[in-house]
Amino acid sequence: MISPTFGLGTFGDVSTDPSGAPVPMHRVLRAVVEQGTLADRVGVDHFVLGEHHRDDYAISSPDVVLAAVAARTERITLASGVTVLSTDDPVRVYERFATLDALSAGRAEIQVGRGSFTESFDLFGYDLADYVVLFEDKLGLLAELRTERGVTWSGRTRPALHGEQAYPPTERGSLPVWVGVGGSGESVVRTARYGLPMMLAIIGGPPQRFSSFVELFHTSVAELGTAPNGRLPVGVHSPGFVAESDAMARDLLFPHFKANRDRIGKERGWGEMTREQFETEADTGSLYVGSPETVAQRIAETVRTLGIDRFDLKYANGPQPHAELMGAIELYGTEVVPRVRELLGTEG
Repeated sequence: MISPTFGLGTFGDVSTDPSGAPVPMHRVLRAVVEQGTLADRVGVDHFVLGEHHRDDYAISSPDVVLAAVAARTERITLASGVTVLSTDDPVRVYERFATLDALSAGRAEIQVGRGSFTESFDLFGYDLADYVVLFEDKLGLLAELRTERGVTWSGRTRPALHGEQAYPPTERGSLPVWVGVGGSGESVVRTARYGLPMMLAIIGGPPQRFSSFVELFHTSVAELGTAPNGRLPVGVHSPGFVAESDAMARDLLFPHFKANRDRIGKERGWGEMTREQFETEADTGSLYVGSPETVAQRIAETVRTLGIDRFDLKYANGPQPHAELMGAIELYGTEVVPRVRELLGTEG
């Protein structure tokens, strides 16, 4: 029996007010805290915040925002999703989240990745040509830091450590660390090699096309012997939105989803998104948009198909108003998650 957990994630998308004007980032950040508080209240398992350094996303320091959420919540896991490890210091990352773990009574979690945007490289003085080696090097150090003992380590991208330790140590002895993977076999095997859970970022196309990566991960973990019980969790992080009906959800989401997708597409040479493309992705792809029943059925199908242990819905997708996001969060926690558990025959 599959007994997955369920999360909600956001990058702190800069939203719009009732007049259609952009909301200042300081107000967006306060709104994210309200959203995380509501997610806790309606029974969601995880609240996940992504790191970006752009004018369309307000969250550049997920751990700081999560600390504010921690002060107003009781049970929800507080995670980054992702921390861009390539342009950060693993020691400082571990110390920041260990501090969050203390403040939240053991609810902090790190999700690391290379990130799909590259603004942090120029901002923090890193060479984009080192994209791969930076992540590989720093992931190895972060994995060592999880032992919470003195670390002796040497790599190619920062000075060596000789028995140094990161502080504060956590009450539980280590921090959970997941690795965000976008669909590269090399990334899958690397994650297995370090004995860390894998979070698949599936942002388009049928989710079943990722089944080979899930199989590769479990096979690699078994062959490498990197899991104490022989298996490591796998999760999926995908975009979506919930409203009272399918038509309402699609009509509310589409203009904001299109605005976000077209802006990124313009930077990357993509064509503009059409309503037909949006509808196709919502019908058969990895866009979980619709009524609570529709979204629950689609999530349950993905859980069964991929055999995953966790599903995180990226509920903010473009400049959608705060009130609409709050409505989606409430429906996700009170109706979608219980219905998925019913469909899978599991308990909350």
